[in-house]
Amino acid sequence: MKIAIGCDHGGISLKGEIVPLLQELGHVVDDKGCFATESVDYPDFAKAVCAQVQNGSCERGILICGTGVGMSMVANRFEGIRAALCNELFTARMSREHNDANVLCMGARVVGPGLAVEIVREWVSTEFAGGRHQRRIDMF
Repeated sequence: MKIAIGCDHGGISLKGEIVPLLQELGHVVDDKGCFATESVDYPDFAKAVCAQVQNGSCERGILICGTGVGMSMVANRFEGIRAALCNELFTARMSREHNDANVLCMGARVVGPGLAVEIVREWVSTEFAGGRHQRRIDMF
């Protein structure tokens, strides 16, 4: 699967943990930045990742900022994006299984790297269940 990833300055360290994991799992990573610790505006990176998912260049996206809240708020403004803010494994799994989330948002100041790796592993490996859940997704 091809996955776009983006972060702001608060998420750059965690992104550095996630990219190698995705590659190890056999995914192609399209890194949209940021690439330095200087302060940047997170909406720019959310927009870049969401555009890749919207146009089909990437099947899914991952966004990381300090709390994950800002990234999730911006991402969900884009048509066709179903961004889920996940801080633990159950939400990560259910966001895929029941909601077909196509963008994962995480907060680098909320989840540590060990948990974040497990969240990503769960999220990328969980399939959408379809059925009654598709009907509900079609409602929005």
